[in-house]
Amino acid sequence: MTDSKKAEMSLYPTAEIQWKDGPASLPAGSRFAVLEGDPSKEGFFTMRLWLPDDFTISPHWHTQTEHVTVISGTLNVGMGEKFDKTATRAMPAGTFGFWPAEMKHFAWAKGETVLQLHGTGPWTITYANAADDPRKVRK
Repeated sequence: MTDSKKAEMSLYPTAEIQWKDGPASLPAGSRFAVLEGDPSKEGFFTMRLWLPDDFTISPHWHTQTEHVTVISGTLNVGMGEKFDKTATRAMPAGTFGFWPAEMKHFAWAKGETVLQLHGTGPWTITYANAADDPRKVRK
């Protein structure tokens, strides 16, 4: 290993995480921080996502398996092509879950919620109903 490629330890105390406005692929109001890697490129990544109370993400799917750990708050997740708040399972702080690539799912936050997502990029999101895609609204 050359000097320029030495492995270094990286720590991210909560108070030092650099949050940015959420990605265009999510409705306005979220924030995110990439902790490791680059979700838009091939390879491993870790990121955090902050959601305000009652934030909803319409039915969608990813090309890769999604791995989620709830750091704080509660994420409610349901499966299928129609958003149904009553058909979700609660993931309170400390819960880990994963669902396979291309599985259609939706979510909403109860209270301010912080998630840690990790996986393999490139990370994409495709909405079950194209009209729900915030990228179309933000243009």
